Amino acid sequence: MKARRQSVILDVIQREPVRSQEQLRRRLRAASITVTQATLSRDIRELGLVKGGAAGAYQAPAQAGANGQAATLSRLVGAYLMRVDRVQQLVLLRTGPGQAQLLGVALDTARWPEVVGTIAGDDTLLAITPDARRARALVKRLEELARS
Repeated sequence: MKARRQSVILDVIQREPVRSQEQLRRRLRAASITVTQATLSRDIRELGLVKGGAAGAYQAPAQAGANGQAATLSRLVGAYLMRVDRVQQLVLLRTGPGQAQLLGVALDTARWPEVVGTIAGDDTLLAITPDARRARALVKRLEELARS
């Protein structure tokens, strides 16, 4: 549930400016997710969201700067990635239930040159790369992040 809720939070703040926790809580309620203020504050802290930009809205660290983006992706890979497999230019990532979408958002937002795009299910993420060579590089990069 937590991973799904955090994935929805990231999706909401990427689609529209959200300037307050109350506004974010209402967006979550519209997505059939009921959350307390304390839980929402904890999610915001764990996701590393910051207020910024011209609108003064919440932003993911990836939107706020490269250092936050790398830290978030590293943390998520270390926490969620259970297995990674490559088939030609496709890389299949296995996570725990409800974690694939959050990892997919972080990977897409990182804009790594190895990744053309991702498709996320509940516990499986498919990363598409331009060719087999870059798929091998992506697997190596993810495995290194998972170990650190």
